[in-house]
Amino acid sequence: MTVTHKCLRSYRICALILSFAFFSVFSLFAVISDTEKIDFWSSYPHEELADAICSRMSDEELFAQILMFGWAGQEASPLLIRWVSERELGSVKVFGWNTDDIVQVARAVTLLQKKAQAGRFKIPLYVATDQEGGPIRHVKGRTSDTPGNLAIGASAYPADAWYSGYYIAKELRALGINMNFAPTVDLYTNFDSSVIGIRSFDHDPHFSGVMGASFAAGSMAAGVIPTAKHFPGHGDTGADSHGKLPVIDIDLETLRSRELIPFEYLIRSHIPAVMSGHLNFPKIVGGNKPASLSGFFLTDLLRGTMGFDGLIITDDMMMNGATSYTGAVSAAVSLAVEAGNDIVISSTTAQWEEPLWNHNIERMKTDLKFRQAVFRAAKRVVLSKLKYFKGENPVPLFPDITGIDSAVPDPEAETFFTAQAARAITAYKAGLLPYSPEKAASDKILAAGQFRDFFAEADRSYDGVRYFFFPYTLDAEQIREKAEELASLARGFDTIIFCVANDTSRRVVSRAAARLSGQGKKFIVISVLEPVHVLDFTWADTILLAYSYSPFSFRAVFSALAGDFVPKGRLPLNMNVLHGAEAER
Repeated sequence: MTVTHKCLRSYRICALILSFAFFSVFSLFAVISDTEKIDFWSSYPHEELADAICSRMSDEELFAQILMFGWAGQEASPLLIRWVSERELGSVKVFGWNTDDIVQVARAVTLLQKKAQAGRFKIPLYVATDQEGGPIRHVKGRTSDTPGNLAIGASAYPADAWYSGYYIAKELRALGINMNFAPTVDLYTNFDSSVIGIRSFDHDPHFSGVMGASFAAGSMAAGVIPTAKHFPGHGDTGADSHGKLPVIDIDLETLRSRELIPFEYLIRSHIPAVMSGHLNFPKIVGGNKPASLSGFFLTDLLRGTMGFDGLIITDDMMMNGATSYTGAVSAAVSLAVEAGNDIVISSTTAQWEEPLWNHNIERMKTDLKFRQAVFRAAKRVVLSKLKYFKGENPVPLFPDITGIDSAVPDPEAETFFTAQAARAITAYKAGLLPYSPEKAASDKILAAGQFRDFFAEADRSYDGVRYFFFPYTLDAEQIREKAEELASLARGFDTIIFCVANDTSRRVVSRAAARLSGQGKKFIVISVLEPVHVLDFTWADTILLAYSYSPFSFRAVFSALAGDFVPKGRLPLNMNVLHGAEAER
């Protein structure tokens, strides 16, 4: 080959390389023509496409994109369908009152996603739920009833958090649910808490951060978007923001050294979403404005200082913790957007001409700053959807209805959650352990509690067990009556196995045990949910902590009692804090 031919071939190769490079660069910076018809599935870079779509949206389309509505009933209501098909609602939420028939849930998701795909921009819906594990399980039916976060904290294995997030998300995926409002990374620092408690992993912020990040990673491995909550931290209060605005009386230094640390772990792990909590921190911002409506907490702290660049999603705006500050939902929604939230949740579907809609659409037309805030939120939502639905492992828009029976519960989940529940069991007071069937053969055994699975596992473990059931909630007089009935019945038995789940059962059991004192009875206490109810039971021979009323936990705790394995779980509480609280009382 001549020198000329070699040069010519080299020139052609260089030309091809330059052409390819030019085409690649042009594609990256291609300008979308104003006249070109585009939708969500158009082949443009995510940033440019999100900007182009939002720039073409009407005020109504922009605002609808940042709303998330729930619905009541087995089927999606005609009103919700209208919101999706006519106003192109951005997201929907599956709440716990419409989920016993999981096939119907999947059909409703399919219908709503089809309506969304028929819209002008064909933007898919985020379909969310609360499936934390433990008692917070909004999608019921055949989904796994898992031990939950405090049980994960008791086992102390990050792998348990990862696989919990993974299997929970796999079951949601089968139903077309692509976003889960979990993990909860609030700390177990207030033992009077009626709303967090066992939803925490632990009292320690670093430990909780590791467990939360592991749970989130498992969820993402199954393709479901995890959401860390409740920012900036709901653990240090006994109040429930569903009923009123909780006040957390700590300063910014304490918040940074404690509550914020788990969120920092999750942000470093690229958590896609964070839920803002309806919580008041008067020592930090003054007044009674909730953190969910505060620009300092969401824009300055979460985005600015902590560097979070994902979605910020409000807790339910129907909660009194949000509306008590503004007096009206419509005003609370306005403040939520201005503070930096990207998605605003309403547990109910708003009426067509409700002030939540009309008031804020009118503000967009008259208040440029507010419209810009809505635009920024809508663009962030659309951009996140482009990255997710065009990414590697999104939940399919239309679930496989025929495959649900084989996918839910997940075929591998039972084996895992059974083992995880066993790793969590804590022998707070070993006493009679092991109380094997052979050792109990000559004993008359009475089981007293509030759960069907408790009685079923007692019956499976021991012969001839008798039962005493009492309701989960009782008033003071009923507690006294049930305690007397239990004590009277228990006099004819050698061993009494108590199940304690809440303050009601604590008081019934304590009163009954006091009546039986000195009669030579064997007292075995099985604690489910918050363990603080039983830690001062000096009269008990044995105390086992299960942290959950899941069927997996009841099976595990009775297996530990019978001597099938030695319980190795740790107590995920700060006992110094507990003793300090007792001293104050």
